[in-house]
Amino acid sequence: MKPPPNLTLEEKRLWDKVEAGQPLTEADALTLYESSNLAFLGLLASRVRERLHGKVAYYNRNFHIEPTNICIYECAFCSFARKPGEPGGWEYTPEEIEALAQRYVGTGVTEVHIVGGVHPKRGIEYYADIIRRIKRILPQVHVKAFTAVELKVMCARSRLSYREGLLALKEAGLDSLPGGGAEIFHPEIRQQICATKANAEEWLEIHRTAHLLGIPSNATMLYGHIERYFHRVHHLALLRRLQEETGGFLCFIPLKYRKENNALSHVGEVSIIEDLKNYAVCRLFLHNIPHLKAYWPMIGRAAAQLSLAFGVDDLDGTIDDTTRIYSMAGGEAHPAMTTAELEALIRGAGYIPQERDSLYRPVKQPLASA
Repeated sequence: MKPPPNLTLEEKRLWDKVEAGQPLTEADALTLYESSNLAFLGLLASRVRERLHGKVAYYNRNFHIEPTNICIYECAFCSFARKPGEPGGWEYTPEEIEALAQRYVGTGVTEVHIVGGVHPKRGIEYYADIIRRIKRILPQVHVKAFTAVELKVMCARSRLSYREGLLALKEAGLDSLPGGGAEIFHPEIRQQICATKANAEEWLEIHRTAHLLGIPSNATMLYGHIERYFHRVHHLALLRRLQEETGGFLCFIPLKYRKENNALSHVGEVSIIEDLKNYAVCRLFLHNIPHLKAYWPMIGRAAAQLSLAFGVDDLDGTIDDTTRIYSMAGGEAHPAMTTAELEALIRGAGYIPQERDSLYRPVKQPLASA
């Protein structure tokens, strides 16, 4: 495809590089972040997106379980965590978690997403029991569970190595890991927003170990707070390097910082223009991670729809109002969409909806929408 007219020499160089399928350098990514030509970024990211996925946009039928928001950490950006006994805290019993899973018998859901606070007393055995209970009720459901931050502490509580802890969870029915807890890897920023929890090396090592055990995972980046563009590029480069090593990342999800009810509220939030730019740069730089997700409860439905023209190929899922992490920070108050609503959103942007499972395999559509 010929480049559009009126490109600068630098834009023409980057266009030619992307068209040739050449990986971008960190300097290239920084140049793209600093660009004010949003149309160019969208067109370039769409070229890569359509090379990978054509006009297909994915979604799934999923629900979340957040076993507790009791957490040993105090991250500056977090609106979710509570200390034991603090108002607004919760701890589900295993029986309550079973009851949550029971609601989805016969509904066609294909995935349960389990993340929560880092509880001060619970180890691998407790969480393995939760997985087994869910699998007894929903034997076909894909269990995507526990961030690296949670896993680090679980393993320590049970005096297990990362490998031993992940193997125990895999034997209980764990299928993949979510990407949470990555935040921003650069120590300059991590020291200010989440100094005490798993650092970049630990997060990467847990995901490396999972990949080597045959457990795929997602990856994330929390953006739009106190970081600068070079911090984002550093973060993306570490993820791309691990993907080159293991090939275990399925999807990358940029997570927008939301300002309500947390210690960083004074910094505000970035604009939708910045959101779209970030999606485009992530799609262009992370050439070896196949999928890019816009998590609609975090960014909103309209912005998620727009993101499909900036490199995104996945909008997450139905969710069914089962997560409070982003609603407590100012995101969608009661996040839920039917499959029909998700498909209409995708078609409205000019793309082809495709229901998927957690490994991005197509799921045959049923006769009636959920």
